[in-house]
Amino acid sequence: MSDEIERMYEVFRDLLDTGTPEESVKKLEVLQIDQDAIQKIIEMHEQRTIRIREMEEPRSVVLDNRDTWYTGPRPQDKCWPAMMEQLCQDSGWSRDSPSLTSLDASSTRIVSLLSHPREKKFSTRGLVVGYVQSGKTTNFTAVMSKAADRGYKLFIVLSGIHNGLRRQTQARLVKQLVQANPTRWSQLTGLDKDFTPGDNAASYFGKSNRTHVLCVVKKNATVLRKLSEWLGSASEYLQDCPALVIDDEADQATVATKSINPLIREILDRLPKSAYVGYTASPFANLLIDPSAENDLYPEHFIVNLPSPAGHGYFGTEVLFGRYALDGEDPAEVDDGYDMIRQVPDEDVARVRPLKRADVEGFSPEITETLRDALRYFWLCTAARRVRGTGNPHNTMLIHTSVNTTVHNSFHAPLDFERKSLAGQLDEASVIEELRRLWVAETERVPAAAFAESPVSFSDVLTVLPDVLDDCRIIMDNSSSEDRLDYENGPVVAIAVGGNTLSRGLTLEGLTVSYFVRAVSAYDTLLQMGRWFGFRTGYADLPRIWMTGELQGWFRHLATVEAEMRRDIDVYMTEDKTPMTFAVRLRTHPALRVTAAAKMKSAVYAASAFGGQRVQTRYFHTDVEWLKRNQSAARNLVAESLRTASQQERRPEDGRFLLRDVPHDHVLDFLADYRFHEKSQECDAELLSGYIEKRAAVGSLRTWNLAIVGNPAGEMEENFEFAPGVAVRRITRAKIDTADSPSGFADIKTLMSRKDAALDLQGDTTKLSEEEIKAERRRQLPDTGLVVLYPIDKVSEPVPTKATRRALNADEHVIGVGLVFPRPSGDDSTVEWNYISADLSGVNLEEEDFSLVEGETAG
Repeated sequence: MSDEIERMYEVFRDLLDTGTPEESVKKLEVLQIDQDAIQKIIEMHEQRTIRIREMEEPRSVVLDNRDTWYTGPRPQDKCWPAMMEQLCQDSGWSRDSPSLTSLDASSTRIVSLLSHPREKKFSTRGLVVGYVQSGKTTNFTAVMSKAADRGYKLFIVLSGIHNGLRRQTQARLVKQLVQANPTRWSQLTGLDKDFTPGDNAASYFGKSNRTHVLCVVKKNATVLRKLSEWLGSASEYLQDCPALVIDDEADQATVATKSINPLIREILDRLPKSAYVGYTASPFANLLIDPSAENDLYPEHFIVNLPSPAGHGYFGTEVLFGRYALDGEDPAEVDDGYDMIRQVPDEDVARVRPLKRADVEGFSPEITETLRDALRYFWLCTAARRVRGTGNPHNTMLIHTSVNTTVHNSFHAPLDFERKSLAGQLDEASVIEELRRLWVAETERVPAAAFAESPVSFSDVLTVLPDVLDDCRIIMDNSSSEDRLDYENGPVVAIAVGGNTLSRGLTLEGLTVSYFVRAVSAYDTLLQMGRWFGFRTGYADLPRIWMTGELQGWFRHLATVEAEMRRDIDVYMTEDKTPMTFAVRLRTHPALRVTAAAKMKSAVYAASAFGGQRVQTRYFHTDVEWLKRNQSAARNLVAESLRTASQQERRPEDGRFLLRDVPHDHVLDFLADYRFHEKSQECDAELLSGYIEKRAAVGSLRTWNLAIVGNPAGEMEENFEFAPGVAVRRITRAKIDTADSPSGFADIKTLMSRKDAALDLQGDTTKLSEEEIKAERRRQLPDTGLVVLYPIDKVSEPVPTKATRRALNADEHVIGVGLVFPRPSGDDSTVEWNYISADLSGVNLEEEDFSLVEGETAG
């Protein structure tokens, strides 16, 4: 448009804002303006009106506590409705099914956090945290479909580092996006073809090509370099090309790598209008990227959790392994997990994988008793699934003992021999009886009815078993093998032995049994190797995992880390915080790294003061000397407190004693004498004492209340006496069933209830929530801490319904300890060194000047 037309438009814009286009033409004709000029003015007004509507459409709309430009699909959309139709067809979902409703809502939230495609220039950085094998691909496909409906043009999916996952992702995207709207999409990659430079790049992005462009590539330096150079050749055409880059498995190869990371950033630099969104179930490395590093991939604009799929038959870390209670939760309400984990004795490990690199050559694995049980159970439950005839048609077992391909290959002969041997022994009564005992034992421990599944009798299983053994294949799936799991050519029964190719992203269809003893050193590696996570429709009662007790404990810890991490992430959607003002904190572990050392070099210890927390003992040694020392420490504390307390409240009939206003010196002496188990991260005597001393130095926590909690006093032999006249009946705390855990170790998981944290408060506190109790403590006892002593019976038999528990069987009675800290009234700089986070100290953000806000005054 000429400068004259531009000037005339500005003069008459207010006039054009009222009435229809026809009325606007008549108004301009009255002013005797040339018809050609009128037409150009009208066109300019229409174009700018459309742009304003698109840019400002939802200016007054808030979604998930944030202003947004996108509030959901429209009737005229093409890509999302087609994908929704495909999902309903493939999965049997209805339009109003909970799964589809959840997918719609979560993908809408993510698109709403992207930049508007009409913005002149943008570079968005975001992260989406899902669950392993929980539908992340479906979610980012939904995000892509909705973004395409709103004007995003180029879609690049970085799909792992292996061909298998890239091919699987390409197939899914073609089916759910391209095939439904073939004239709306152009593809730069194919099912068996990663990116190779071909047609002139400009031809895809010029105005004459109105299709969306799809590219699915491996995170491979050669491939990414070719893609970057190809995009560079079309730079002038990319100025108005909104691009969405999805980084699947965003923690793998992306963070702190010498080749892949710079190439991803280079590709983003080629795109003036780009949104980068990482997807992962193990975001630890991504959360620890240096936020102040220029143009790196820290998710500075948003981090969101995908909704938990637990209510839709999903098997995740917490569901399988249980977890510990977080601050603010009642430990009694946190589940122990399903009874589906079977123990591999430590002495078996050296028989199924070499412990040293020098032992790899010539290594020959043994079929141990536990591995034989795992194999036989796999064949039995495959037969049971055939009897049922429901759910996924495939049946897979995973054996993962080593990353070494030579070790993988060494399993083929003994596994196939075991298969053939069993097939030839099905007419032997002793073998049939062994199989029957195994099947009955497993189905009694995990009843089918508990998962709304149909029980299958052993006789029915036995009828089908010969065909299962005949159909079963042993597959070595690794980087050097030509054999691969192929689920596209009919139902599969396979025992897959592998390492890295099976440890991330790739779905093992119909996975029922896993035998896992791989040596692991980091959270993300451990979590991604858990291929047993996912949906098990039609066979939810059948999955089993064989692993060592140590690994089981690590997964339990990891479930707690995940829950805590997701709670931090949810802060972004409920409070006025962003990833640049609040860093997600990650709990550490004494034996595991959070992620690779190179990815943690910019991380810092996170401030996590004891203020407002309740700390409790969960782990114990069970030997006499250790326990006797703790009994002595507890008795000394009670004796000194009886001497100095300002008030005593004795209720032996309720199993309660309370001593008020005990000097903090007695508590410090107790912490010096009492021994916490070294595995207890939250119970560090040195940190606890240091925190108390610092609070005491400024006038707080100088006095404490001491409570003793047991059962109503009974016969003398049932009681534990802390001091003359101070005795309660011992409580029972059975331990978590980890049959091959180190000798002399106990994990009771739950010690202290929410109501115990309020037993020194006045009034009825029984119905108060955890947060309400904290608020009440700050009101009533703002400077007073609480110590609670629990005498635990050394035998502590579990109740019959607790299949995941067994007797404590300590050598002496155990003293459990809980400490409750009031929230500090001022800033508390004391930290416990068991959390790390991204370092936000180098981030410079402009703070709002509240003196300019209506109703505020400067100073």
